[in-house]
Amino acid sequence: MKVLIAGIAGASLGTEIAKCLKLAGSYEIFGCDVSPMAFGHFSNMFDSTFNVSSDNYVANVIEICLKNKIKYLIPGGEKPLVLLSNSEKELKKNNILLIGNNFELTQKLSDKLITFKILEKNGFEIPLTKEITSINDITKLKFPCIVKPAVDSGGSDSVFIANNIDDCNLYYNILKINGKKIITQEYISLNEGEFTIGVLSLPDGKVVACTIMERIFNSKLSISQNNKLGLISSGYSQGLIKEFPELEKQARLIAMTIKSTGPINIQARVRNGVLIPFEINPRFSASTYLRALAGINEIDFLLRFFIKGENEFIYKLKPGYYLRSFTETYVPETI
Repeated sequence: MKVLIAGIAGASLGTEIAKCLKLAGSYEIFGCDVSPMAFGHFSNMFDSTFNVSSDNYVANVIEICLKNKIKYLIPGGEKPLVLLSNSEKELKKNNILLIGNNFELTQKLSDKLITFKILEKNGFEIPLTKEITSINDITKLKFPCIVKPAVDSGGSDSVFIANNIDDCNLYYNILKINGKKIITQEYISLNEGEFTIGVLSLPDGKVVACTIMERIFNSKLSISQNNKLGLISSGYSQGLIKEFPELEKQARLIAMTIKSTGPINIQARVRNGVLIPFEINPRFSASTYLRALAGINEIDFLLRFFIKGENEFIYKLKPGYYLRSFTETYVPETI
């Protein structure tokens, strides 16, 4: 079955998705990207790749699908997800199925302020979260705290830890100058661990897989910031995958409560045994290939549901540590 991944830059979600499809062994894998230097163009994971225009992105992607008779399309990053989700009706008109979560949830969870209001309203414990709209709001904060954009903060992009009003004011101004909507969050201690959790639901809301990794921070790759105030993880998760029954119950309940109908990725810390999410993304995550190596290939599962109608998946979790690094390649200057 032919599948197109939109967004295939190096060390990105798109290339991790390609690894999952290659591991499953039953797909013809296509990729596209706005950059001609995207790593995926030069890897052996794809049967064919294409350059697309950023000005006519959706139209170009649809054209690739139609010319190559591709029915299944997977966003390979946050920007492709937003662009393609907003054009889902147009994709359906061309018999192209966007593999992911439902449009309504994707829109809601794209804003962290809305995300945490939804969680709090439904009784889940969250970090104290507040929107900062002026300097006056900063005087009411407790420190240390996290300062970050409400939108597009995946992979800890532009996420800071502040120890006092001066720090917070500095980070606030940096984000404001760049046109960001800004929130602050309570800093949750690492004492009981940080976890990356993939929860896969089918379109009827049934949860079919929940994979939990306790993150380790022995490598700079997994650390965005680390100082006397605390640690902010990067978008490169690695660590111990095994059964965490109590945390799994809480993660599954979150997915069902927010009416997830596809993949979500929960980034959370734990306090007094309670899962406290600080980020939820309504998509596959870049750690999805680690979960596939552990026996839970959530991308393959969801495609098998759409292609074959399967809704029960037999798998055996392979507990252990799953580590990451970069892969290098050579590209001739004249290409």
